[in-house]
Amino acid sequence: MTLQLHRPDSQGGLRPAPQSGRDWRTGLRSRRWRAAPLRNTEMNPTPTSVAVLFWAALAALTFVLLLLGYGTHFWR
Repeated sequence: MTLQLHRPDSQGGLRPAPQSGRDWRTGLRSRRWRAAPLRNTEMNPTPTSVAVLFWAALAALTFVLLLLGYGTHFWR
């Protein structure tokens, strides 16, 4: 079974809507202003290696702080 959009025909029945090959993003843009495609030019993705290094360093720092806190009996 397929899920298709159906539209009413002139005789009161339903018929499958024609399939359009348009990109779904074109429906998000305003036809009134003929807006350009949505792009974020200010966003620079972080490289995976930098992200992994950041989280590993944060985990190591947290571990060191816990060791120091319990070692000096700061948390009694």
